[in-house]
Amino acid sequence: MGFSGHLVFACSSRPLREIPVFDGAEEAVGPEERRPGGWRTVQLRQGTWNVERLPALVDRIGAPACVADVSDSDLALVTGLDTTGRRWQAWLNLDAVARLLVEEPDDVDDPITWLYTPAFHEAVRRKRAELDEAVPEDAEGALSWATAAGVHPPAERSAVEALLRSQEPFAEDLFASLLDVLGFPPPTAP
Repeated sequence: MGFSGHLVFACSSRPLREIPVFDGAEEAVGPEERRPGGWRTVQLRQGTWNVERLPALVDRIGAPACVADVSDSDLALVTGLDTTGRRWQAWLNLDAVARLLVEEPDDVDDPITWLYTPAFHEAVRRKRAELDEAVPEDAEGALSWATAAGVHPPAERSAVEALLRSQEPFAEDLFASLLDVLGFPPPTAP
């Protein structure tokens, strides 16, 4: 069983969990990952954070922030917000996302058996194609957000698109790679 929870990425001169927006989010998993310039990532267990806190965090720190909602390390939905209220979202590990988002037909008697049918695999293929169509817009949103966060020069859109289409065993690793490809400085050693 993988990690389920939230990865919150923001800029702060002090540990993120000390910011009042994190009250009640004491369930951190390990130490915060730090990057030069005050950027930090805190990993929080499921149920201790929600994306609705993102606007309050951005207001509090006065800088863009983002959060990855990770499900069993298989996939993540990343939501970013800048100081003007502009929001972007992108899925990580699109194959897993497609399998999760496929809607089961009403006439299915046994949901487990349906997972092994050609109809299920065709539905996954169509959903994956639909998700793939959103990648350029998602990449553009991520780049605009990174630019608003002061990352210069931003990555090439093609590099961000390639990452959003890539597959990794752990969505947490894809999230860290997304931050890297967007041009944030690499993490420092603990």
